[in-house]
Amino acid sequence: MTQNDFAWNNIFEKYHILDKIKEQGEFIISANQIKEFREPRLMTKFDHEINLPDIFKANNLAILPISRGDYIISRFSAYKTFEAPNFEMQRISAPDYIQSLSPQFLFSESIALNYAHASSILDDFLEDDELVSTVTGRMSSGNFDYYINTNAGKKNVSVLNSQIEIDAAYEGINYLSLFEAKRDMSDDFLIRQLYYPYRTWERKITKPIKTVFLIFSNGVFYLYQYEFTDPKDYNSLQLKKQKNYVISTEISLNDIENILQKTVEVQEPINIPFPQANSMPRLVNLIEWLSERPMSLQAITNKYAFEKRQSSYYTDAGRYLDLIEKTSNSNKDIIFKLSKQGEHIVKLRYRERQLAIISKILEHRVFNEVLKIHLKSGEMPDKNTIVSLIKQSNICKLSDNTIERRSSTITGWINWILNIIEK
Repeated sequence: MTQNDFAWNNIFEKYHILDKIKEQGEFIISANQIKEFREPRLMTKFDHEINLPDIFKANNLAILPISRGDYIISRFSAYKTFEAPNFEMQRISAPDYIQSLSPQFLFSESIALNYAHASSILDDFLEDDELVSTVTGRMSSGNFDYYINTNAGKKNVSVLNSQIEIDAAYEGINYLSLFEAKRDMSDDFLIRQLYYPYRTWERKITKPIKTVFLIFSNGVFYLYQYEFTDPKDYNSLQLKKQKNYVISTEISLNDIENILQKTVEVQEPINIPFPQANSMPRLVNLIEWLSERPMSLQAITNKYAFEKRQSSYYTDAGRYLDLIEKTSNSNKDIIFKLSKQGEHIVKLRYRERQLAIISKILEHRVFNEVLKIHLKSGEMPDKNTIVSLIKQSNICKLSDNTIERRSSTITGWINWILNIIEK
């Protein structure tokens, strides 16, 4: 049980919150009431549904701010699952004279947004001219009402000068575009992060407002534009546009073929399971986060809105490539950190880092063989061929069903390599 779980359990018990919600459909709680048990900023920030305390999840509850010092708890539909991104990637680069925005220096959301602006990603995606950075940072929401879905239908919520934060805002000739930016590749997001800024500004200006979620990881920018079809309906958002942009590496097919020729096969690890983590972008994103600090399995779970089982899949995949190590701290808690090779690779320039990660993948026979077959035939081997290659690759014994599931990881990682090649 986390500190938040323990504190919220005590708050629910003291104020009979479940009973009040059953009777009234909601419970209003102040920051001062929360502070009796723990700091409110640690107790109320849940960017992903899985981050909610256990007592919230068990009772289908969520919490939203309604003023600078008050929150409402109810059975809200407060989160939105991201649609799967397109496969297409548009190659981009910043102007040659810009040195401080090299890909290896994009350490924060704000710097990533600056790169997106400098490289004309925003011009292309927003389809607006003369973009100027405007209303960014913390501010008051003003007053507004809205409807939100609950298990009992639509519920009205009133907001009175709640604090909001806008990661970036760009105004052009035709639109004001409001951004929420993240570096973690999670499956869902809190709609409030887009909705409250939208409601704050749609009443103040006459231009249409675009709300955009930007995710940045390993040189790739994933942009999602949402539209609230009914400004007064929190759940009315619809995806209008989704595009991906990748920083150019000038990695060619010859570069990949050279790696295939030079790579020395390694023995399969004995005590680490064969990977079941299909998304190489998410694994690289985890490596980026671990370059900043070691993390526990629970911290990784919270960061990615995973179940712990998925967190284990990705940490094990990093260990399989010898990029992540499992260790323990002074309290004997399991901690994950970068290996020496991981530390070295993450510090490389962007192009060299991509090639180094590809080399680590292709050290393993089955990945090497599948890529060779693909390059020779022009298409991905079928599942039966990949399963056969797994069985031949000195991998610890796996059941046939497990091997079939692992084959999708091989396909995912090989496709990631192929997508890096610039035609």
